[in-house]
Amino acid sequence: MDSIFGPQGLLAKHHKQFEYRPGQVEMAEAVYDVLQKGGHLCVEAGTGTGKTLAYLIPALALKKRVIISTATKSLQEQLFQKDVPFLEKALGRQLRVAYLKGRGNYLCLHRLNQSDAALTFAGMEDVTYFNTVRKWAKVTQTGDRAELVDLPEDLAFWHDIDARSEICLGSKCSKYDDCFITLARQRAEDSDIIIVNHHLFFADLAARNNDYGAILPDYTMVIFDEAHEIEDIAAEYFGTQVSNYRLTELIQDIQKVVIPDAELATETLRWSARVGEQGERFWSGFFRYGNTIGDGRFNLETTHFAKRNADGKFEITPAGEQYVTLDNGLNTLREVLKKISEPPPEIERLVRRLDALRLDLDFLVTSNDGSFVYWFERRGRGCFLQATPINLSEILADRLFAEMESVVLTSATLTSGGKFDFIKARLGLAECEEVIVDSHFDYRKQAVLYLPRTMPDPRTPQFTKAAIEEIVKILNLTHGRAFVLSTSAQHMRELFDGVSAQVDFPCFLQGRGSKAGLLEKFRTTKGAVLFATASFWQGIDVQGEALSCVIVDKLPFPVPTDPVVAARHRFLEEQGHNPFMEYTVPQAIITLKQGLGRLIRSSQDRGVLAILDPRLRTKFYGKVFLDSLPPAPIVYRLEDVSRLFPAQPAK
Repeated sequence: MDSIFGPQGLLAKHHKQFEYRPGQVEMAEAVYDVLQKGGHLCVEAGTGTGKTLAYLIPALALKKRVIISTATKSLQEQLFQKDVPFLEKALGRQLRVAYLKGRGNYLCLHRLNQSDAALTFAGMEDVTYFNTVRKWAKVTQTGDRAELVDLPEDLAFWHDIDARSEICLGSKCSKYDDCFITLARQRAEDSDIIIVNHHLFFADLAARNNDYGAILPDYTMVIFDEAHEIEDIAAEYFGTQVSNYRLTELIQDIQKVVIPDAELATETLRWSARVGEQGERFWSGFFRYGNTIGDGRFNLETTHFAKRNADGKFEITPAGEQYVTLDNGLNTLREVLKKISEPPPEIERLVRRLDALRLDLDFLVTSNDGSFVYWFERRGRGCFLQATPINLSEILADRLFAEMESVVLTSATLTSGGKFDFIKARLGLAECEEVIVDSHFDYRKQAVLYLPRTMPDPRTPQFTKAAIEEIVKILNLTHGRAFVLSTSAQHMRELFDGVSAQVDFPCFLQGRGSKAGLLEKFRTTKGAVLFATASFWQGIDVQGEALSCVIVDKLPFPVPTDPVVAARHRFLEEQGHNPFMEYTVPQAIITLKQGLGRLIRSSQDRGVLAILDPRLRTKFYGKVFLDSLPPAPIVYRLEDVSRLFPAQPAK
């Protein structure tokens, strides 16, 4: 590894901006060692380590199949389109590397050919976009919609032409040999390294024991980048979910099928329309639940569908009656589809989808499995019923760590209080090697951590007004050039409204434009300030003077009323643990480290980390937070921050 990463190594010869980083060598050696001998590894690699190459090169050197799983599709693309070509040029040979995304990212040639008769467009703009897709389909080698860089992310018709598994005809499809999914899997089968994202990885892991089978080729080694996100993503795929969108899409797909028998075609349309009406009545109960206005997550108790009467017997509620009616309608629709003689291949897939929907609904509505938390979420016009495993550690211990020769977990934020105990306990990882690589950056010289002394408790009404006043003072000192990161969308908007009215700096608000568009505006606008929440706490890289300050309003504790969080708390209490110190605090520390990690992204960066929450100083757990943060000098007065910034705004 030293011959590659060392001062005179391969990277130094081919990378114009190469910096020798001892921590990168340490990490690369640890990754190679555990992949070669077997076993598992947790490695926290501080910002600036160069961890991507520190795990990619050892995986390539192994000459065995390794899955690399990233948190996002954009990081996947960076690995495949930037890092792999760089290594191929440096090594002077082609590498056996492939990348796979979820099927919804790929174009389906069969559905595209059928689309002329099936699609309706909202306007001429969509017609233009569709013609662009048609032309692209004739030249693309991958069918990956990420290639359509000049088209909007939310193409209205993409859902009608993508390659989702539930509508796939498989080997019966006339386009099977030319299918982009088929070709992607062939490339993966022929590769040593397969780059995926966490969602696809856990969809594959959960599917390996069911009728649909695996998505990925067989493997025994996996490297997780941004591994701190694994628990919540894995929980989605080992749980159960049904949404109103899923039911609507099923009905629409049934209505599109051409049925030669006119009588059965009419009966199918009649019953699919009736099931659609039954579904609307069923879902409307969730939108009216508790007379609550707005989006959010809510507990889904069995009492929502049935309750005990005075005699102690269960009675079906109106919501339960709507479910029974919907289930009977789905069953009748299924029987109608089964009557079709010599059915087209689409019918078999539709019946399978219908059966899966009924099974999932039955589990969500009638099951009382204590190992799951039952809840639903409203997002705009969408309603999602969910059952989530409360304790994922046993599942992952059995399905992942016990089955793999080697698993590497890496991130800039895996530890709490300098230990991996939290992440290991949450993921069911009993035995592993542990490596902590300090950041390549000198936080003692490049940054200060500002903790204002006069802030009120964030749970009081006075906090927002005080936070606005403090943010204005900080921005005037840093000449803007800041991220203001909030723990809730409501507080983000309140801070934006209050601050933007008092400063002359350009202020941008998350939600008013795409994420990529906001970042580009921030980078190119002098003195810009971006107000953001969850999605901007991680995975954002802004180097240079454009970002010289990161302000965090409150400690990012998980929301205690969230059904999944509350269930995890109860589980820990029942096991005799302290959920606040063993779950809430470590989770918040990891999130906070991610947010603060946006500031220093190169050895030339300078700036201030500001945390407005006084609990860092006043509560007993504050020291645990501070011991986990980058080792920047702590200051309590704005005057002590000013040394990092010139008297006049940077030109």
